[in-house]
Amino acid sequence: MSSSQLPFIIGIAGASGSGKTTLSERILEEIGPDNIVLLPHDAYYRNQDHKPFQERLKVNYDHPESLETELLIEHIHQLKAGEPVNAPVYDFVHHTRAEQTRLVVPKRLVMVEGILIFVEKELRSLFDMKLFVDTDQDICFIRRLQRDLVERGRTMEAVVDQYLNTVRPSFLEFVEPTKRYADVIIPEGGLNQVASEMVIARLNSLIDG
Repeated sequence: MSSSQLPFIIGIAGASGSGKTTLSERILEEIGPDNIVLLPHDAYYRNQDHKPFQERLKVNYDHPESLETELLIEHIHQLKAGEPVNAPVYDFVHHTRAEQTRLVVPKRLVMVEGILIFVEKELRSLFDMKLFVDTDQDICFIRRLQRDLVERGRTMEAVVDQYLNTVRPSFLEFVEPTKRYADVIIPEGGLNQVASEMVIARLNSLIDG
């Protein structure tokens, strides 16, 4: 990346299971690893090694305080300054940070994805493009259920309990209101072919320019 080109920062928000990851993966595939890097907000869940496992299960992971957003902000500033960062890696099975970190080097485009990335003004102000993925909540729940059962080793009862007690209430309180900050609202996320192609075309034009 040229020293005269600051990274262009893209934020992708929306409910859990809305299709943010599908959209992010499509953008990454189309733009290519030489030009874009992803920082998932959920990698920045706070380290909980000091808590017993049963206490970790009680945490509301859909609340802004569960995330070390200040570290994400610091890392974005470092990438904008042309400096690499050691991003955290989160262990969703054990509900705490993994020992290893992930080296992230600056690229022309930096994409940040997460349900709560538009909540805090300091983080929100860093985004040059803000996308909100808008999907019906019943579809979001089914997707989340499938993901947590297969990828994160959860039980059906645990997923349903978490959704009713923390996920849905937090979505209504914290996530949905941030839709108003979006530059573009994308129904169905990565499954929306037209919107995805428009976003990718815009990002490609930044690289080519």
